[in-house]
Amino acid sequence: MSKEGTQFQSGHEVPITHQDVPGHQKDLPIEPVDTKLPTADGGFQKYKAAGKLKGKKALITGGDSGIGRATAILFAMEGCDSTIAYLPEEEKDAQDTKKVVEEHGGKCYTIAADLRELENCKKVANFACEQMGKVNILFNNAAFQMVQKSIEELPIEQWHKTFDTNIHPFFYLSKLLLPQMEAGDTIINNASINAYIGRPDLLDYTSTKGAIVSFTRGLANQKISTGIRVNAIAPGPVWTPLIPSTMDDDAQASFTSPMGRPGQPSEMATCVIFLASSDSSMVSGQTIHCNGGGFTTS
Repeated sequence: MSKEGTQFQSGHEVPITHQDVPGHQKDLPIEPVDTKLPTADGGFQKYKAAGKLKGKKALITGGDSGIGRATAILFAMEGCDSTIAYLPEEEKDAQDTKKVVEEHGGKCYTIAADLRELENCKKVANFACEQMGKVNILFNNAAFQMVQKSIEELPIEQWHKTFDTNIHPFFYLSKLLLPQMEAGDTIINNASINAYIGRPDLLDYTSTKGAIVSFTRGLANQKISTGIRVNAIAPGPVWTPLIPSTMDDDAQASFTSPMGRPGQPSEMATCVIFLASSDSSMVSGQTIHCNGGGFTTS
């Protein structure tokens, strides 16, 4: 099923399509932008790296596609090696990401794991430390959502799956990796605009994203004296495989921002780089609202 959707970039439309969960980048009708940034005239310009993460090592969950993939690639351009974690059914996308990361000068280690289980989080944390020597940057990014228009329609099983996917692994991996972190290292959590606007058709997802914002603030306050910073990003609509695999036609048709288009994964990744680098050395416990003007804190 396909029809015209919302404005994409340079005059193109985002077609409404559908995939099975968790969705695959390789099956998207329009490829998301990983290494370029949109320009005011509707075009794109290449991301300009400056060695901001030289020698750093990162663990990225949900690193096979979307924001995680773009972050791994831009990290490589900035001199950072990465381990990416993903679901077993996302292996093809993960290997594609590994190839692109390595083409941009970074090392990329891959591990398939369902992070809803604590034991799998332990395996991922140990694997990352063994392969890279340590983890300086933890990007908690993996998430699940599924549109349900009312609380009456929202299955209890989905409520549990969403919390098990979207918040518990953030706690598990932070707890597991913090003992080997030191001053200058960072944790970045992927929250959402929905935590601030209360999106009604994503009640469970929105609730977990609110929990992530509070988790970020509390953990940042715990660790500020150690020199380890904890921050979050709050994306608005972003063109990733999550959209066709979890949103109905109505949600996809209105998938846009006040800028008149969805965001690109690369635009979220630049915010992650800022929070991971010394450029943000005085920033902790904060959330960057990279959502095209959909929400401001003023």
